[in-house]
Amino acid sequence: MKRFLPTTIIILTLLLTTLTTSGGKTMALAEAGFSADELKPLIGRWLRPDGGYVLEIREAAADGKLEAYYFNPRSINVHRAEASRVQSNLKLVVELKDAGYPGSTYALLYKPDQDVLVGYYYQAGRKQYFEVYFVRQKGP
Repeated sequence: MKRFLPTTIIILTLLLTTLTTSGGKTMALAEAGFSADELKPLIGRWLRPDGGYVLEIREAAADGKLEAYYFNPRSINVHRAEASRVQSNLKLVVELKDAGYPGSTYALLYKPDQDVLVGYYYQAGRKQYFEVYFVRQKGP
């Protein structure tokens, strides 16, 4: 069994945390809202170095909805992509639905000090979680 480092436990806790109101209701992304510049750091092509997988985020709306594309190396359908806040961190959830990807999901935090996305990939077909990270691709 894999041992988790303290930072991994903190990241996992942040990824699994649900934003709630004082009444205990889940806060909708639209209620959270983002400024025009807040989600800009997420825009771009992100490479997962352990397999050459690419997550491309082309647009981000104020309600947290993301226009995202995923390649392995062929295009895989992105069913849902959205950003939210977990404490002071930006969190991304990207759900894939395609042949071989029956609801597989990335839950990632943006780390501005390193300009990376870190988190977990849930491989729905195997019902397993994997620690992953993405680095920003430079250039065209």
